[in-house]
Amino acid sequence: QVQLIESGGGLVQAGGSLRLSCAASGDTLRSYGMGWFRQAPGKEREFVAGISWSGVATYYVDSVKGRFTIARDNAKNTVYLQMNNLKPEDTSVYFCAASNSSIYYSSVYYLYWGQGTQVTVSA
Repeated sequence: QVQLIESGGGLVQAGGSLRLSCAASGDTLRSYGMGWFRQAPGKEREFVAGISWSGVATYYVDSVKGRFTIARDNAKNTVYLQMNNLKPEDTSVYFCAASNSSIYYSSVYYLYWGQGTQVTVSA
């Protein structure tokens, strides 16, 4: 079992930055690929970024490429999402999740989920 806790969300103006963290307990994250998803009110949960267990491979949805960076520190059992040049359309609850699959884009392949952290970007 893995427990995931997100932090770092908040209110920021358009063009600003935030760094989300996802800390794990209960098991090492070293065995899992990790992903960040987001869900806005009335919308489906959307893949944002994924990273392989080693950190070598990363994946992004087109809308965040060049602005967001996913990274992991397996020694700290933590995954990060650096978000730069934020836009109002990035406003969502952001979730981290752990997967034992090499398919990162679909939420069905993730075994464990955090509770989410709210990110609000004002215009």
